Amino acid sequence: MKVYSESELIREHINLWKSNGEKIVLVPTMGHLHKGHASLIELAKSLGQRVLVSIFVNPLQFNQESDFTRYPRTLESDIEQLLTLNVDAVFTPSTESLYPHGIQSAPKIIIPELTEEFDGHYRPRHFEGVCTVVCKLFNILTPDVVVFGNKDYQQLLIIRRMVDDLNFNIDIVAGNTERESDGLAMSSRNTHLTPDQRVVAKHLYANLTQVKTQFLPSEVLSLESSARANLEAVGMTVEYFSIRDAVNLQPIDNNTKNVVVLTAAWLGDTRLIDNILFPMP
Repeated sequence: MKVYSESELIREHINLWKSNGEKIVLVPTMGHLHKGHASLIELAKSLGQRVLVSIFVNPLQFNQESDFTRYPRTLESDIEQLLTLNVDAVFTPSTESLYPHGIQSAPKIIIPELTEEFDGHYRPRHFEGVCTVVCKLFNILTPDVVVFGNKDYQQLLIIRRMVDDLNFNIDIVAGNTERESDGLAMSSRNTHLTPDQRVVAKHLYANLTQVKTQFLPSEVLSLESSARANLEAVGMTVEYFSIRDAVNLQPIDNNTKNVVVLTAAWLGDTRLIDNILFPMP
């Protein structure tokens, strides 16, 4: 496994693979890898001959400097994990190399409509930062396929829209959300939870599954309200808990075929997000 921090060097390696007709699959990450990332990498292996993993904590997508500073950075152990997972190459660029004229001066990628609600509302310019850095990674690494997790569902839809609108010749594949035994979605941020908070955190997924079980189109507002109340009652501060069309995140209607329930809530100073998908009954 090769580890590269320079764009020019990893491009040479990728061009060699492509000259041999090998398909390149990218798994973009911000590091602090866990079993959820490992599952995406295993999926990537089934989609092509060469698997790349990028590790970069992108300052442009953080709304608060404290959140960026606090984000866990475990590059050495991440590299060790990737060795055991038989990844072909790792890209670990510096901020200066991705933003050579400074973060504020960098061109920004803005995707309308899909970014206006949910995380786009509560984290202004977050998706602007995500799309900008992902676009940069696509240009440097020229993957044929890119694997993202379903846990960041709004992000997944936005990246797919960006790929369509900017005419990238890239397939976006979604990997399933990996969960702890009590249902909590695996996330790098889970390490910030105290033991008591960790017990409470399971209620996020429990309420999502309850909505799936009880879902009726005529009961959407009631189900949303009840779930928010349940989460507030166990000590969470809910930003949103919404039932939407899984294709476009619009309110469900007679044309909806698949439903997504999206939620974000704070537990202490840790922000948790999750979702659940199911077909319209």
